[in-house]
Amino acid sequence: MDKVECRFKDARAMADFSTARKTATMASLSLIVGSFEELAKLLNSRNGRGCKTDLRLDVFCEACSLVSVLFNCLGLAFKFARMEYVTKVQNLVEASKAYDNLHDILDMDIANDTVKAPGSHSRNLRRVRQGLDLVRALFEQFLSTNDYSLKEAASTAYAQVCAPYHSWTVRAAVSAGMYTLPTREQLLLRLNETDQSAGKKMRRFINASVPVIEYIDELFISRNIKLNW
Repeated sequence: MDKVECRFKDARAMADFSTARKTATMASLSLIVGSFEELAKLLNSRNGRGCKTDLRLDVFCEACSLVSVLFNCLGLAFKFARMEYVTKVQNLVEASKAYDNLHDILDMDIANDTVKAPGSHSRNLRRVRQGLDLVRALFEQFLSTNDYSLKEAASTAYAQVCAPYHSWTVRAAVSAGMYTLPTREQLLLRLNETDQSAGKKMRRFINASVPVIEYIDELFISRNIKLNW
């Protein structure tokens, strides 16, 4: 009897998990868009001294964590990008326990001369920013024409955003993986969106992500750190 009950509980737990995961995936695009619109709103707000608000690291990480679902929907072609993105976000999540704002981790690395060091918080921030820019570029290409295949959209986005910073080995692997991308229709199905609803949300993400990306770039530029790495 105990074994039967245990199996029933395990099966029910698995069913609950599957339902929760499906619900999270179905709502993912809306959640992502809403989170980045909140970030953009924060960046456009002013504090009591009339200065622009600093972006909190924990709030930034919370929004960025949602984006990994999009990489999952793209399959094997973006496996490397997903793995790198998720790892870097997790690093920043840990950093948020010790540092309040994005500029704090950059200032710390500048003081320690570790801005570009492998595994540094600043380097991880650059890679997360690159991941966000990749999604933005992918959405822009996806929306440029209804006849544009996902493979063409993803290839163009990758060439614009990531390829200049990746080794030949990585570029070759990504190129080969492009043939495993879902079709445009399959992606919409995975996102539980229609062409029209996805288009609206993708445009909202593009508009909301640009000020976040520009804010991160300005953190580096204002400290005389070039962005070509």
